[in-house]
Amino acid sequence: MDSKYRLGIDAGGTFTDFVLAEKSGQTRLYKALSTPSDPTIAMENGLALIAEDLGTDIRDIISNSDLCINGTTVGLNALIQFRGARTGLICTAGHEDSIEIRNGHKEDGYRYDATYPPAVMLVPRNLRRGVRERVLSNGDIRVPLEEEDVREACRLFLREGIESVAISFVWSVLQPEHERRAASIVREMMPGVALTVGSDLYPQVREYTRTSTAVTNAYLSPILKRYVTAVDAYFRTHGARAPVRYFQSNGGLAVGGFVADHAVYAINSGPASAPRAGLHVTEPFGYRNVITVDMGGTSFDITLTYDGVTNLNKNIDFLRYRIGVPMIQVETLGAGGGSIGWIDDMGLLQMGPQSAGSDPGPACYGRGGTEPTTTDVNLALGYLNTQGLVGGRLPLDVARARAAIETRIAGPLGISLEQAAYGMFTIVNANMVNGIRRVSIERGYDPRDFVLACAGGATAAHITAIGREMGIDRILIPKLASGLCAFGQIISDMKYNHMATCPARLDNGDAYARINGLFQELEANGREQLRKDGFDDSRIRMSRSLDMRYVGQVHECTVEVDVFDIDASTVDRLKDAFHRRHEQLYTYSEPNNTVEVVNIESTLYGVVDKPGRNRLAAGRGAGHAQKGVRDAIFSRDGVYRPAPVYDGNLLGAGDRLEGPAIIEEETTTIVVEPGWTAELHESGSYVLIASARHSASAPH
Repeated sequence: MDSKYRLGIDAGGTFTDFVLAEKSGQTRLYKALSTPSDPTIAMENGLALIAEDLGTDIRDIISNSDLCINGTTVGLNALIQFRGARTGLICTAGHEDSIEIRNGHKEDGYRYDATYPPAVMLVPRNLRRGVRERVLSNGDIRVPLEEEDVREACRLFLREGIESVAISFVWSVLQPEHERRAASIVREMMPGVALTVGSDLYPQVREYTRTSTAVTNAYLSPILKRYVTAVDAYFRTHGARAPVRYFQSNGGLAVGGFVADHAVYAINSGPASAPRAGLHVTEPFGYRNVITVDMGGTSFDITLTYDGVTNLNKNIDFLRYRIGVPMIQVETLGAGGGSIGWIDDMGLLQMGPQSAGSDPGPACYGRGGTEPTTTDVNLALGYLNTQGLVGGRLPLDVARARAAIETRIAGPLGISLEQAAYGMFTIVNANMVNGIRRVSIERGYDPRDFVLACAGGATAAHITAIGREMGIDRILIPKLASGLCAFGQIISDMKYNHMATCPARLDNGDAYARINGLFQELEANGREQLRKDGFDDSRIRMSRSLDMRYVGQVHECTVEVDVFDIDASTVDRLKDAFHRRHEQLYTYSEPNNTVEVVNIESTLYGVVDKPGRNRLAAGRGAGHAQKGVRDAIFSRDGVYRPAPVYDGNLLGAGDRLEGPAIIEEETTTIVVEPGWTAELHESGSYVLIASARHSASAPH
């Protein structure tokens, strides 16, 4: 397709980010306030900003974009706020309470807390209907499906105004006939209802995980379908020549129809593009160990990439609901620019997780907010320009910020306003550092072996303080930091996960052909799906993984393997890969023990052409970009000290400056603490180095 642009849109809790890339590599970033009640309003507002900047109209931008990509928090917000569809569950009789029993599991950290409340059930007890049927663990049918039970469930659902139905039977992954017949009955009696079939959505062993995944998908599917329908219609009306692609939690793109039917794949799509963007930022420097951190208005998201590979999660509790499908491993905290400072019952200062969001927003926005937030703190500390954010389009009121901190924090604690502000700054940083430790140190990684990649509009004001605390001496902040997730979307590929259950011991010769045949079947289906999306075989690539364990173990681990024919001559490659992975995870392996496969998965990618890289012109020295001096606080004593302020638009490649300093880009502000240097690289990223450790070896 002959086109000028590629457009990425990332809808966050406070701002919606827009990245418009030209094939040459020229990239523009825009922001509009999010409109959670109708996200298409924020899209209209942001596209209007782009059209005004380019001197054209919205239709010209959309019709000249080869891909329009959308990352959305619609599913996430519906799950957080319990605003999903009214859902019914049809399950095997006697298993109506599996989603409530939850394998007897209570989330980590609360296992021995008797006061911790149970999770809210997405399907209330009266809408979980058991039907008589039973498949055995070998796939044999012991009790045929009693179809009248399904019809009775449908009659109840019709009376109750059910919008969405989930079907999940015991051992349906080995014998899906009963689920498929039940689905036919539901479609016959409830033709307008959204339908999720567990063995189609998540065809892998573990009944509770499959049922919980199906229920969550059913709960969100109508919400995502309405959203996708509205967005697709908006873009078609404005001349889109290709279908809108949506970003998934697995780190890839998919068409709207897939996302509407597979809503769980889009639950956490926003931050899932951060690792891809982080690797793009670090690529010119050769770094493959990257911790990408993204602080927006509402949350702080952390992802870890080791040796170029980002961890994927499967079978995890997300917002207290078990999800089986693959998701980029993201640690999310309630620590953003809108996080509210408050004093707890013990008189201790806390930050978040409550957020002022975009409405009313921080006190300094002047929109009725009275609670002191992280943004108010950064303004009071002298880090932010009082003339406003987003190039001055969002003015800030320093008097309101100071009044909120004084009234809510400083006064009650009996300390100065400046000390209160720096204390709030320190606490929100400590919260973020603890999150980074959870994804690194607690999982066996030394954060000092990583480089920090900075994303999000608010992160750059905190990043040197975070790096100092973590012992990380090198930080990369791209000029596109505040829209890095939207940028990550436009350089990502289409991605579909195809899964199957395949219980088989690898000491059994008959298993090899069965595993190999299943892989080939999954991959044939995946190729066909991508061909329909417009990708020929030269642009399709794939990877494989298997869930494996030693015989006698309860839980399995996921093992990535190359694509090859599995037979007696190659099966040892599977075993060796499992032994290595088991030792990496648990420090030991048992080469003489029998290995068994539980599940298999093929991931297929439709490779998208990537925009080129733009190179910055050489600078004329940092002094040329200095626009003034601002008093700011960099220590707990609350004393202001002068810090030079630089206009990021006037800095060029090679320009270098020493902290303390403040660099103002249009959509982010970089605070360079004392003891750090910052240099702008030709790739468009600031390289921040801790001066005291300048001679230390760089991360890999």
